[in-house]
Amino acid sequence: MSNIAIIPARGGSKRIPRKNCKFFLGKPIIAYSIEAALQSNLFDEVMVSTDDTEIAEIATQYGASVPFFRSPKNSDDFATTYDVIEEVLNNYAKKEMTFEYACCLYACAPLIQISDIKRAFEKLKEETRDSVFPVVPFSFPIQRALHFINEKIEFVNHEFALTRSQDLEPTYHDVGQFYFMNAKTVLDKKAVLTNNSSSIILEETMVQDIDNETDWKLAELKYQLFKGNEKI
Repeated sequence: MSNIAIIPARGGSKRIPRKNCKFFLGKPIIAYSIEAALQSNLFDEVMVSTDDTEIAEIATQYGASVPFFRSPKNSDDFATTYDVIEEVLNNYAKKEMTFEYACCLYACAPLIQISDIKRAFEKLKEETRDSVFPVVPFSFPIQRALHFINEKIEFVNHEFALTRSQDLEPTYHDVGQFYFMNAKTVLDKKAVLTNNSSSIILEETMVQDIDNETDWKLAELKYQLFKGNEKI
């Protein structure tokens, strides 16, 4: 069995400039994903897919490999996660290196936990899934979402207007930390999420999307809260 951790980290970032190498509580944010992958002892190869020399230098400094740079085609705003994974696995195949399992860990996921990566991997194998990734429940039932119609506020789904929150089916969203997958199956189906994917559920305190400076500060607070509780 051979596993690879792929950490996508291109140089361009519109909302937070140089996001992937910006310092988060004392070290580049990408370092957290690299260290989690290395310390999990799950991977034969931990690599960073980037088009940026500074990110490549940081990646190697923290123990990841950068055996090749990402193509211009997969370095723009329209490249998908699958596009990057496919390129990486195909480039390794040209070097006669293939992997049974691949895990795509996002570069801006400082709250990622080794135990969650391991939990997802076990579920992937035990349930013979194509991929497994972490999700978190929506904090409020999306069935009772509101929207504006001609400046008036209305329920999107009127049939749930009077339904109690506790009587509605829980819904979840992707937390944007990682995807653990069967490499061959994902390449064959050309998709990371398939009709045979599953998830592990995380607590909201361990999840934070980072798209702006406020998100960044919230992520730092959550990280410090977690580390503080960890010492108790």
